[in-house]
Formats: sequence, structure tokens, C-alpha cells
Amino acid sequence: MDLIVLRPQGLYCPPGDFYIDPWRPVQRAVITHAHSDHARVGHASYLCTPQCAPALRARLGEVDVQTLAYGEPLRVGSVSVSFHPAGHVLGSAQVRVECRGEVWVASGDYKTEADPTCAAFVPVRCDTFITESTFGLPIYRWAPQETVFDNMARWWEQNAAEHKVSVLFCYAFGKSQRVLHALRQASGPVVVHGALEKLNEVYTQAGVELPATLHAGDFDPSGHRDALVIAPPSARGSPWLRRFGEHADAFASGWMQVRGARRRRGVDRGFVLSDHADWPGLQGAIRDTGASQVYVTHGSTDVMQRWLIEQGLDARTFQTEYGSQEDDIEHGREEASGQA
Repeated sequence: MDLIVLRPQGLYCPPGDFYIDPWRPVQRAVITHAHSDHARVGHASYLCTPQCAPALRARLGEVDVQTLAYGEPLRVGSVSVSFHPAGHVLGSAQVRVECRGEVWVASGDYKTEADPTCAAFVPVRCDTFITESTFGLPIYRWAPQETVFDNMARWWEQNAAEHKVSVLFCYAFGKSQRVLHALRQASGPVVVHGALEKLNEVYTQAGVELPATLHAGDFDPSGHRDALVIAPPSARGSPWLRRFGEHADAFASGWMQVRGARRRRGVDRGFVLSDHADWPGLQGAIRDTGASQVYVTHGSTDVMQRWLIEQGLDARTFQTEYGSQEDDIEHGREEASGQA
């Protein structure tokens, strides 16, 4: 029995009559997380985790949202639905669907390295696993995040010693809060772009410790050359950035693993930091599900599918309209909230 199939609107569960992260308006949408490619405006109703709901409303406004706690089953039609931590961003979840003893899991986006800003990824045993593959190439292997954050802190300190403001570009939801939490003990002032403020508040209300920050309009750069500025990539080269005068800039993204990516972004420094699983993370996550059938969605689907077949699995693809936020940044497609 196919518990999840592909329709023009998105991934559809026929026995439950709902869609998972649909890209066209539907009656019932089950949402894995609040990034713009997975949570879109126009659905009649949304189901997500309680931690996801505030971010969803911050992005989409007052929509009809029902919440379901991690691990709590909900009967929808003839299936049982539950959410399980995906480790991607605050409130992100895998969707487990069970019907007559058969279990399918849709991963949404996920990372397997735990971080303190969201619930850690938990493998879910299933018969069929639908996995993302954003970084599904062997070249993508992340260094421990502590190493990356130490390098960021040293870069900031060096710039401050040279009386340069440090400007770090990273995605407004998830990545920015992860960086802010990691650097919260630093002594210099931290300035944030307006696109981050509502989302920072969502994280703070969820109990994630973030440093005190300044709004760019209240910041005098002449007296604080030791400041760190966190901004979405759309701010690069904008009039907003000119207020900081001479500065050093950097970009935090998994794409920085690839030679030439920093040059294409036109920044001084690249930090390899992703909220998605790397190649070993994807491999390990898939193995831990015990699934005999795997569907691969967005990313390097061909390479991942080939590797899965080599492992003796029934590997297929779903041609979805997802594109990770890091895909969007790399190719210049950012949601409007990142340009505020």
C-alpha cells in the first residue's frame, strides 16, 4: 500500500486525505517546519508541532494552526500520524504515518548533529522513508560545529583588533539563531537585521538563550568597531549595509564546502555550517530507519538513489518543488522576509 503519493499539489496521503508540506493550496497541510519552501501560504488548515507554530505564524500571519506534540499520535482518516524531531530548526519534525501495521516516514529537512537551539534528530523505524538529499554528495562532510563556531569567534576577534565591523550573512530562520546562541558569551556588541527580530523572539520564548542584540537603527558604528552584525544574504551590497562603513564579511552555509562558492558570493570568508545532514549523516539516518524502500526528494537525488540501490534497497525519487533555503541563497532566491 502506498501511504504517500505524489500529486500536483505535493506529497499526499490518500487514506488520511492530507498533504505533507504541499506547494499548492490544499485543505489540510501537515507541516514539517516553517521554512518557506515547506510551509507556504494559502492552505485552509495547518498541523505542526507546538514549537513550530509561532515561527509559522511569524512568517504566514494568522493562519489556522493545530499543534501536535512530538510522539503524540493523532488519528486522521484511517491513519495514525505523529511528529518526531528532525533536528533541522526549532519545531522541525519528521512525519510518521501508520496504517494497518505499515509505517512510512517523511523526513522533511533534517540534520543529525545535535545543537541546543532545537530538538535533536531521532531516527524513526519504518518500512518506507522519504528523505531529503540537499547535500547528498560525498564531498559534503561537516566539521564539528564547535570547531566552526570557534573559528567564527576568532575571525570576529581579529576583525575587532583591526577596528573592522564583522558582518556575517546567514539565513534568517534557524541558522542565525544557532550562530547567536553559540556566540552569546562574546564581549562585543551584536547587531541584527530587522528580518531576524521576530524570529529571535520566537526562539527566546521557546527557551533558547540568545545574546542581547541591537537594532541597526540604534547602532553607532563609529564607537563600536568591535561589533558583530548578523544579516540575511539579501543585505549584501544593499544600502542598509553601508551604515557600518569599513567591514569584513563572511557567509555561513553548507555550500561553502565547495571551492569557488565564497568567490561567487563575493565575501571575505566562508564558514561551512549547515542545518542539513551531510553525506555521512544522510547515510546513517537512512540506515537507522531500517527502511527497505526509500524515496529521495530534493537535492542530489541521482547520486543518493544510486548509492541506495548499491545497498540493496528499493530506491526511488519524488520530484518535489522543495529547494532548501541554502539552495535558494546559493542561487539568489530568498523569501521576502529576508529582504526586510
